[in-house]
Amino acid sequence: MSWDELDAIGQPTEDIRAAEQKRDDLSRLTFRVFSSEDGQKLLDWLKEMYVNVPVAVPGTDPSHAYFAEGQRTVVRAIEARINQAKKL
Repeated sequence: MSWDELDAIGQPTEDIRAAEQKRDDLSRLTFRVFSSEDGQKLLDWLKEMYVNVPVAVPGTDPSHAYFAEGQRTVVRAIEARINQAKKL
């Protein structure tokens, strides 16, 4: 659920539909961008750099793990949008 969808709670049905449409449009856009050959290469690189690496490394500041998890979350959000678009 996005902030737009949360903001639309209690609002007229048209606002809810608009929030859902924005979410679907963003998912479709993400799918188009990352479904190309170059987009897939970029997504593979993002996963290699930010997902397929240790979150915490001995000897580093513990806050590094929070920062690394934030990076991973961005890549996972992209993948979630792609999967959502495939279902539309």
